[in-house]
Amino acid sequence: MILRIAKILLAASAGVLGLLTGVDNIVDYPTNLEVVRHVMSMDTTHAHDALMGRAIYSDALHRLFYWGIIATEIVYGGLCLIGALRLFGARASSAASFDEAKDIALAGLALGFGLYFFGFMIIGGEWFQMWQSEDWNLQEAAFRFIGCIGVVLIFVALPEAERGGSE
Repeated sequence: MILRIAKILLAASAGVLGLLTGVDNIVDYPTNLEVVRHVMSMDTTHAHDALMGRAIYSDALHRLFYWGIIATEIVYGGLCLIGALRLFGARASSAASFDEAKDIALAGLALGFGLYFFGFMIIGGEWFQMWQSEDWNLQEAAFRFIGCIGVVLIFVALPEAERGGSE
């Protein structure tokens, strides 16, 4: 039972992380919009002309991307919390039932992992060369999110073992 409770609490924690970052980005909208603008404009990188063709200067697209990030944070956070509630409901069930209850939590965790891995490391970091910026490089922060969410994703995904009442 301890492992199941740990999976529930960690999935819920990832949910709180997603919701909190999403809400913080709404409450303090201008701060991280500025980050998105600089990253997408590539105005603080040393990228060569061949890569500068990737830069996006449209305020509307900056806002669209930023709202996409916010929406993804809120959705993954919500899925993780709903998934944690489903897992809590199945905590005393058979291993097969508990495994079946993981789907929503795993979807949320995978979405959160994808946001920071694909969105921040690949698109922000490599496509927009964010790694070159001294002021607007969020790769280290994104990697912390990837590591935490990734570990929780793997842990929650581990199959349950049937244990005759001694879980």
